[in-house]
Amino acid sequence: MKTSAGILPFRKKPKPVVYLVHMGGPYWRNKVRSWSIAKGEVGEGEDLLEAAKREFFEETGQEISGAFLPLGEVKASGKTIYAWTVEAEPSTQITSNTFTIEWPPKSGKTAAFPEVDKAAWFDPERAKEVIVKSQLPFLERVEALLR
Repeated sequence: MKTSAGILPFRKKPKPVVYLVHMGGPYWRNKVRSWSIAKGEVGEGEDLLEAAKREFFEETGQEISGAFLPLGEVKASGKTIYAWTVEAEPSTQITSNTFTIEWPPKSGKTAAFPEVDKAAWFDPERAKEVIVKSQLPFLERVEALLR
């Protein structure tokens, strides 16, 4: 089973909000539940939190630091996702790495897309409406920490 690791930043003031990224590429373009924590695959023998920080950088172009709090794990789509939260102020102006796929399908042509095409701050209730369902437990755990 594959392993992914990610980070779900939050701010407390002026009101509690969480930072999510919108998954790039044609499959996510028109889906409502197309937002995610910044996350990605963990390398063989790589420390989970260090992998989460690396993935945050690869998907946003920003380093992140602070007092990371573990949010545990969820199982989704044949992989285990580990996440942390941290009070931080990442910008919504991002620079993401890209991936290449055959597009359009069965065309024999390839196209490159950003892994993440935008980032935004959401209040927890709105975040619950747009995050991919498998990651809802991470939002609920952050909400509990913010209470």
